[in-house]
Amino acid sequence: RVLRFAFPSIFMTIFTSIYSVVDGYFVSNFAGKNALAAISLIYPFIMVFGGVGFMLGTGGTARISFRLGEGDKERANRTFSMLIYVTIALGLIFTILGIVSIRQVALILGANEDILAPTVTYGIILLIGLPAFMLQYEFQSLMIAAEKPKLGLYITVISGLSNIFLDWLLVGVLKTGIAGAAIATDVSELVGGIFPVLYFIRKNNSTLQLIPARVDLADLWKAVSNGSSEYIASISASIVSMLYNVQLMKFAGADGVASYCVLLYVSEIFVAIFMRS
Repeated sequence: RVLRFAFPSIFMTIFTSIYSVVDGYFVSNFAGKNALAAISLIYPFIMVFGGVGFMLGTGGTARISFRLGEGDKERANRTFSMLIYVTIALGLIFTILGIVSIRQVALILGANEDILAPTVTYGIILLIGLPAFMLQYEFQSLMIAAEKPKLGLYITVISGLSNIFLDWLLVGVLKTGIAGAAIATDVSELVGGIFPVLYFIRKNNSTLQLIPARVDLADLWKAVSNGSSEYIASISASIVSMLYNVQLMKFAGADGVASYCVLLYVSEIFVAIFMRS
């Protein structure tokens, strides 16, 4: 019963995790090892920001479920709406800060002249889609609070399939390289992050609806504190990856980073399963 209940959420997390895997597959086969190393170098940095959506989603789900359990649907909707608005605002702020600092971050992470340009290109394009990426992570949990886990699963599957198709088209067929891979990821994140917003804006048969709401600092803090452990667990692997990449660039260059990237792709799938189980 636990597995049956958790399956949609597990599957959503797995599909979200394979975005970078799909990018890596097509980039490594059609753009080469330097492009793959560039993805491996900067993607963990993007995930540190994306994990904020995961934190607000998991922590917010607890708060929303608590309000629904009290029978206070109005307050549950206000908390739900506030979290969505805060996530969008933070996403825009992180996008601006990330784009401004992306070149310096790439250099700190060890990017040399061979992979600096593709690293910055991939990072900037992904940062443009960051608000949608954060929303997508957030809705993986909020869909459960709204009693719509299957809808969340369907949206995530469509999002993942669109990423695969666009990677094949842009990178495999049109030969747009690492920029095409990043665009494919952005489009898929828009599907996964924006479509749920459109669903909750209109009247629906779920337990939640998006309504006008102000920031309630006490409620927001409780959501953040509830989800902080999940956030730390989520970004710890990203931080370790960044530290590994710095050392690999020093001692093994792009070949070492690309090899480590392949290993991470395998581990991401299993981590996604255990995190949601």
